Amino acid sequence: MRTHLGNLDFKYGDYLLIPRGIIYKIDFDTTDNRLFIVESRRPIYTPKRYRNWFGQLLEHSPFCERDLRQPQELETHDEKGEFLIKVRKQDEIFDMVYASHPFDVVGYDGYNYPYAFSIHDFEPITGRIHQPPPVHQTFETDAFVVCSFVPRLYDYHPQSIPAPYNHSNIDSDEVLYYVDGDFMSRNDIAPGHISLHPAGIPHGPHPGAAERSIGQTVTEELAVMVDTFKPLQVTKEAMKVADENYHKSWLE
Repeated sequence: MRTHLGNLDFKYGDYLLIPRGIIYKIDFDTTDNRLFIVESRRPIYTPKRYRNWFGQLLEHSPFCERDLRQPQELETHDEKGEFLIKVRKQDEIFDMVYASHPFDVVGYDGYNYPYAFSIHDFEPITGRIHQPPPVHQTFETDAFVVCSFVPRLYDYHPQSIPAPYNHSNIDSDEVLYYVDGDFMSRNDIAPGHISLHPAGIPHGPHPGAAERSIGQTVTEELAVMVDTFKPLQVTKEAMKVADENYHKSWLE
């Protein structure tokens, strides 16, 4: 990822956090890429309960400051010409043409820069009984949270049932992006699938998933969950790729 504040290498499993106002361009080594993009109108923070009042991550946090990677190489271009910049404003994208290269910089000051965090560096919190979804929380805003489901031990109480219980989200819509691995609680789910469970609609493991989970000790799943505090609106483009039979997948 190339920015006017420096370049940042990234790879499979990386979160890229790009603050508003950052001019950036992403170059790929291959065309075989799968991206899950979340746009926020508000700043994205690390979870408050994992920070002290100085802003430092505490010892019980599932990751620490050393896991966050900032731009290293400052790319400088002293060029004149016409350089197209696309700017998003009020849900529209506007074209702006700069007379000089946007990377005509010698340095910067401050702490507002893009950074990367690998989902593989997220250390899961486990317990004898089922842990609630907030233990997977990785980032937060006042409009939504982002959670990371990573390889981890299942609940290790002798009578535990590793599959999550049926539940209904009262305060949030739930979006799950299935990245990789074996998704124990779901049938017929493959990497790249995205599910949406609106607030107030009960959902849980598919038929047979709870029974299959008994005796299992570990999961290798990799997934990202976004819980929003206001209802999501499904677009026409999303409806074109929707699985019309998904709601029937809980039937025997």
